[in-house]
Amino acid sequence: MKKRVSIPLTLINLQDDGFHLLVEIIVFDKISQWAVIDTGASRSVFDKNYLTENIPELSSAEETHATTLFTTSTTIQALIPRIKVGGLTIKNYQAVALDLEAVNDAYAQMGHPKIVAILGSDLLLKHSGKIDYRKLKMSLSKL
Repeated sequence: MKKRVSIPLTLINLQDDGFHLLVEIIVFDKISQWAVIDTGASRSVFDKNYLTENIPELSSAEETHATTLFTTSTTIQALIPRIKVGGLTIKNYQAVALDLEAVNDAYAQMGHPKIVAILGSDLLLKHSGKIDYRKLKMSLSKL
């Protein structure tokens, strides 16, 4: 049986027009950052500016399309050596980079923290993600 890890979530109110779930993640072995959980996103995406700051050779040579709660856009890909989500470590994650500036601008206007990623169904499916909205916890399976 695969070991599961329990990860705390933070629920933010979008000015009474819905809610988003945030989770703390660690990327590039830096201090924890915030990511949105988006079960409707087919792929997880990372902020293009954040990846550019941490991967100097990031190039738009490998283009793809990503659809999230926020937008459909042409994107670029990057390899992230390690991502930590709670007690789960994901190695060599092939990330899609997307400009999340508009999302972060909207969040800032509402007094919410900046995000560096949107965690989508690819990650949730691979790690058998379960969300408990009442307890504000997410559990993921270690592979």
